Amino acid sequence: MRRYMIALLVSLALVPVTVLHGESNMSFNGAPRGDDGRFTNLNGELNHGSLGVRIPFFLRRFGTYFRSGKGAPEHVVNDGAFLRENARHSEPTVTWIGHATLLMQMEHVTFITDPIWSNRPSPVPVMGPSRFVAPGLAIDDLPPIDFVLISHNHYDHLDLPTLIALANRSADTTFFVPLGNAELLRSKGIENVQELDWGETATVEGATIHCLPSQHWSKRSLTDDHKALWSSWAVTGAERRFYFSGDTGYFAGFEDIGNLLGPFDLAAVPIGAYEPRAMMRESHMNPEEAVQAAQDLQARRAIAMHFGTFDLSDEPLDEPPRRFKAAAADSVLGDADAWVLNIGETRRF
Repeated sequence: MRRYMIALLVSLALVPVTVLHGESNMSFNGAPRGDDGRFTNLNGELNHGSLGVRIPFFLRRFGTYFRSGKGAPEHVVNDGAFLRENARHSEPTVTWIGHATLLMQMEHVTFITDPIWSNRPSPVPVMGPSRFVAPGLAIDDLPPIDFVLISHNHYDHLDLPTLIALANRSADTTFFVPLGNAELLRSKGIENVQELDWGETATVEGATIHCLPSQHWSKRSLTDDHKALWSSWAVTGAERRFYFSGDTGYFAGFEDIGNLLGPFDLAAVPIGAYEPRAMMRESHMNPEEAVQAAQDLQARRAIAMHFGTFDLSDEPLDEPPRRFKAAAADSVLGDADAWVLNIGETRRF
């Protein structure tokens, strides 16, 4: 019980309490900061719900140890052979590894978003939420990775054991992170790191990498809230344009990003971790908002992510993809262009 209470207190400490925000005013000229120098959102600080909502939520997390995993995504076998060969040809493909981890091949580069191969993303590993479905591909079966995109520093998106493993595979792999995150990686021996602010770009081979706004927050310890930036990313080239939202609430910035960089051939949008809404509304989209975000982005296709892999919130595991497909059917995406992949599945785009 003592361990449970320690984990609860740590979890509560990782969620800020501020509640007020104003109207969105999109800018690609750098992320805003508060008077204390810490980063903030375009809408100001986010509402994470009252203690009356948050404390029962974290107490319910203890029940995840007994959750069956019924309704979790299916896993298909992928030995990586096609992807390793395709690294030479760069036929545009996406492979869902699980959670927000996508293996992308386009513009003659191969890259990964928010890679996590660990079983428990948590500051207290023995207490964190366990993985329901194994990663869709073993790290040893991956093709050479040109670069990695990290959206923010929460444990299920910035997983140090995985990043160290990827860096050890090749010193040529570049790790792109939002401002304030490079020091953490370098402290673990990962030297090939580039920090970007919102609106900044970098190039790898024929791909341009854009660091873009999102609506979220950062925290890994008791005192570092908002010291590191969070972001979404776009990767664009002569043949394809891809958008990765990272972890985000719905905000007006999607439309601005779409107007500036769209249309996108594929947009990866999060559809899970949205209940209870009083706590999650401003930092996690529900499936209907994800569909709207894809439309705002002028995406020709949308791929669902950030659901079903870890037990992070109250909704049933199989609810997000059902709601996502239903909402997409009534949108310009339709059923065919709203993708829900099996873990390990590769699809051309």
